Amino acid sequence: MSLQDYKGVFVFVQQVDNVITPVSFELIGKGKELANDLDTEVTAVVLGSKIDAMGKGLARHGADRVIMVDDPALEVYTTEPYVHAFTEIINKYKPEVVLFGATAIGRDMAPRVSARVHTGLTADCTKLEINPEDKGLMMTRPAFGGNIMATILCPDHRPQMSTVRPGVMQKLPTNDAAECEVIKEEVAGLSDHMNVEVMEIVKTVAEKMDIQDAKILVSGGRGMASPENFKLLEDLADALGGTISSSRACVDAGWVEKDRQVGQTGKTVRPNLYIACGISGAIQHLAGMEESDVIIAINKDETAPIFNVADFGVVGDVFKILPLFTEAVKKEMATR
Repeated sequence: MSLQDYKGVFVFVQQVDNVITPVSFELIGKGKELANDLDTEVTAVVLGSKIDAMGKGLARHGADRVIMVDDPALEVYTTEPYVHAFTEIINKYKPEVVLFGATAIGRDMAPRVSARVHTGLTADCTKLEINPEDKGLMMTRPAFGGNIMATILCPDHRPQMSTVRPGVMQKLPTNDAAECEVIKEEVAGLSDHMNVEVMEIVKTVAEKMDIQDAKILVSGGRGMASPENFKLLEDLADALGGTISSSRACVDAGWVEKDRQVGQTGKTVRPNLYIACGISGAIQHLAGMEESDVIIAINKDETAPIFNVADFGVVGDVFKILPLFTEAVKKEMATR
């Protein structure tokens, strides 16, 4: 089959308990942009059980078309039924581009789907663009530990597939008046592919806010000197009603958990306020936070690159400044 027979941008819409994950809306926004460059449409593909109500919401977020596979075998995510259903959709509709969120489910599904449709997959992309010359998808991702950015092409096979990290792309403004075509597909024999039985689902409540959901982040770097000093960050974050995050150096040193890491090899964040404490501002870190609304940097090195992106900068000893900062915030909050 000719490459010209493949048309359209498809987005896998991840839902858990019939609630769509935010990265799916982000991918529809990016998919819409790519589709405009290709003069085609963006299609949202939803797999699950009792998912009829999702079509309208996806239209509001920019989908031109929604394809649903509603089957009891898809009520809870298990690998084989989901992979088989999505592969059948690709084989029938032949999209040119397919996007997955780089979540636990997306990372489980995407490589298996790409293998079954005999195409490549670029994982953990941070940038997607259409080449104006040949209309191919340029997929950019960190490589060699985030030290370089690699742009990968898939010129000889279709669809062009990638997983995209949550928080990297931006969702479109909602349009409550938007409507789109909803197609209901049936994939026969999905229950035959259930080679794993889910006996129980245990849900845990996170003690800390996800840094990608936080409106205020107080972030620490190598300049914090030790994990014990992160208590200073926690005190300020608590006073502001935010949470803490960190640079990769602190994660590698074992000072904080991996899910606190901001940057190319961590998470991309866009809080209203980002306070960088003892962070020099390596390009890999800046890529994960430079779109924050307001950035405050505290560092003793006045030449630190973090000051180039900061709205406000304080040159000084972070261990002296943070307690004063926290006390001032508490006094201000007490007057409100």
